[in-house]
Amino acid sequence: MSIRTAEERQREIVRAARATGSVDVTALAAELGVAKETVRRDLRALEDHGLVRRTHGGAYPVESAGFETTLAFRATSHVPEKRRIAASAAELLGDAETVFVDEGFTPQLIAEALPRDRPLTVVTASLPVAGALAEAEADGISVLLLGGRVRSGTLATVDHWTTKMLAGFVVDLAYIGANGISREHGLTTPDPAVSEVKAQAIRAARRTVFAGVHTKFGAVSFCRFAEIGTLEAIVTSTLLPTAEAHRYSLLGPQVIRV
Repeated sequence: MSIRTAEERQREIVRAARATGSVDVTALAAELGVAKETVRRDLRALEDHGLVRRTHGGAYPVESAGFETTLAFRATSHVPEKRRIAASAAELLGDAETVFVDEGFTPQLIAEALPRDRPLTVVTASLPVAGALAEAEADGISVLLLGGRVRSGTLATVDHWTTKMLAGFVVDLAYIGANGISREHGLTTPDPAVSEVKAQAIRAARRTVFAGVHTKFGAVSFCRFAEIGTLEAIVTSTLLPTAEAHRYSLLGPQVIRV
């Protein structure tokens, strides 16, 4: 299949990246009937427009106001890395007795890694998090699910019901996720309704910990909900370069790489 204009090619590349989670330069060149250098040029242009992030030999889509991965997809990508990050994040619990756990797959893994041998109240907007912890109630974990409109892709509640309920709490620790984290733009997410819930959770918390895989760093989505300096800690993996981790730490938070 030969696609003649750059615009048509780039639209097809974005569609493929969003459908499969990543694209490969060699495969795209064969599929589109163009040279690899043409594909690389297209990927550079798409990266400049914030639609993809280039990797060695390919690219993956950036989540934006027009595109967001589902929870089901997130549960299949970078899973070993996410499990290491979640276990390390759960160790930051300290003496917290009340915890907010964000929506998303990594926060869900954090919830599952929380200790079961002490009283703990977990507040969440995530149905999967609430479901995973509900079975642990007998072990001393009490679960409070925030009400609101349920988003189908992430199975989490949003809108004014959710934020109003959150505004009535003071929690010891918030575990927060994001679609992107950058030193310039802070923590971002595609949906304004989700952004409001995350911002309210951070306002309600005495301490805030961000946990996320290395691919989140440098990515920028549509809605900003926090600055880097509001975080006590960032938990990610050793796939984030040491030098870049140090640059984030200069803005305030402890950066933990596992």
